[in-house]
Amino acid sequence: MEIKSEISNLASNFLNKNFSIKTDYIEIQNTKKDFVGDITIVLFPYLKNINKDKSDFGKEFGEYIKKKSSNVQDFNIVGGFLNLTISDNYYTNFINSINNNLNFGKVEPSDDTYIVEFSSPNTNKPLHLGHIRNNLLGYSISKILEANGKKVQKVQIINDRGIHICKSMVAWRQYANGSTPQSLNVKGDKFVGDYYIMFDKIHKEQMSKLIESGMDKDLASDSTDIMKSAKEELTKWENNDKETREIWKMMNDWVYDGFEKTYSLLGVSFDKNYYESDTYLLGKDIMLEGLKNNVLYKRDDSSVWINLDSDGLDEKLLQRSDGTSVYMTQDLGTAVQRISDHSNVKGMIYTVGNEQDYHFKVLFKILKKLGYDWADNLYHLSYGMVDLPSGKMKSREGTVVDADDLIYDLIDTVKETTESLDKYQSSNELLDYEEYKKIALGALKYYILKVDPKKNILFNPEESIDLTGNTGPFIQYAYVRIKSILKKVNKVSDINIEYNLNEKEKEVIKIIHEFPTVIKSSYKELSPALIANYLYDLVKSFNSLYQNHNILNSESKDSTSIRLTISSKTADIIESCCDLLGIELPNKM
Repeated sequence: MEIKSEISNLASNFLNKNFSIKTDYIEIQNTKKDFVGDITIVLFPYLKNINKDKSDFGKEFGEYIKKKSSNVQDFNIVGGFLNLTISDNYYTNFINSINNNLNFGKVEPSDDTYIVEFSSPNTNKPLHLGHIRNNLLGYSISKILEANGKKVQKVQIINDRGIHICKSMVAWRQYANGSTPQSLNVKGDKFVGDYYIMFDKIHKEQMSKLIESGMDKDLASDSTDIMKSAKEELTKWENNDKETREIWKMMNDWVYDGFEKTYSLLGVSFDKNYYESDTYLLGKDIMLEGLKNNVLYKRDDSSVWINLDSDGLDEKLLQRSDGTSVYMTQDLGTAVQRISDHSNVKGMIYTVGNEQDYHFKVLFKILKKLGYDWADNLYHLSYGMVDLPSGKMKSREGTVVDADDLIYDLIDTVKETTESLDKYQSSNELLDYEEYKKIALGALKYYILKVDPKKNILFNPEESIDLTGNTGPFIQYAYVRIKSILKKVNKVSDINIEYNLNEKEKEVIKIIHEFPTVIKSSYKELSPALIANYLYDLVKSFNSLYQNHNILNSESKDSTSIRLTISSKTADIIESCCDLLGIELPNKM
């Protein structure tokens, strides 16, 4: 039995038997680093129910557990905390038992399915730095769910219709002179994005002239020639005009081709794409059902609403007076569609920025009121903004940090930094491009995923590639170092489970021991940051062992054996964690 479970059971028995305190579960904490011990029981919750001094109570508690468990070597009491020291034998048995278990920490697969939505871009511009965080979070959460035994369907809904799409189309019609991404050798999403920027520039120029002539700003915005053309384009699209639809499809295909290249570069993929052009009419039948059941209501102008005042929200429009849908209606229909598309769905996770927090509160509440019980299992993975030190991004002004450009610049920076090192200047052993790419993407992914999703990020490219800090390259370098050690050994000898661990050896094994708990916690909290920061602690602890004790040529056969086993398992867990974070590991650095 895992040691914390064992101690929790013994603690429950002690409290029940001696003080008639019935509790099914006792929380067991890791002992703080400044104190002697490995795991800790907090005594304060039970002191109010007994007539004993906390020291006497703690001593009696500790004596009981030590007597009942062969794994408990000693104990001490500090204030209201009972600190237990676990025997070396427990940890050597543990590391020996998992040595060849490549699935250590992962849960047996089940049929429970989760749908994870992420990316969900617009087809009027390329993916940017904000999309990078979205994609990395969504993909990592998908991997974490799988590690917890869930089946995962990775989906995105692509916003491929609407006035913003028509803006790019109009600008292309008027100014491209028939040019294409192929004719100019430009990536498709960038090509279309340039025309979106062009539209905005021309619109502002035309708008300024109208304002100068005395027109109101809002009226001027709607009255420019190019905006009128965009609105006409949208009307034609909605009326299924053949030529308009053909241009729309052609330009969207250019963008999809560009997206796929970026996704491939990032190392993310999807199981199913949903398109707004297919889903924007979904939800109307649901709305009619809601009206029938008096969950929704009509106003005098025929618009359809729901009143959520009693839920601490407000009234929400679901259909305009002219009969057109709003985003909320579409999201209702899409949610129902996705659940019907997949069997045994236990939950759906929307990876969307925190500016949409209120939207998802309303969406989930409406679905619940409409009678969909699975609405209780919908989650909004809300995340903060990502900026560079240079400032915030604005897509219409063309100041967005393009995802591809950021990645390729980072690869170049890694290459230049690496090749400037003495190690490489004094030899001809340079890395190839794929290795530089792995290091750069590892730096980017780790830097973003190590931060709690709810927090904003200021992404510093130079800081992300540091070999000595809490960075991806620091993790990757440790892995390469361990693999180089293990290559020198034909076979790791069996462990002497009676071996007395030194402080550094025990510290690494204790962190390895926590891996299954971290896997479960990252799932419960929907946070890859728990994986990333656990990984940093593991690597930091292993490096301390490496720096203070010889691995291959240690003082005895037993110490060499235990250290090689620790090294091998550390490498395995680095691989597992990096897989959960979507990080590839290089062969050399």
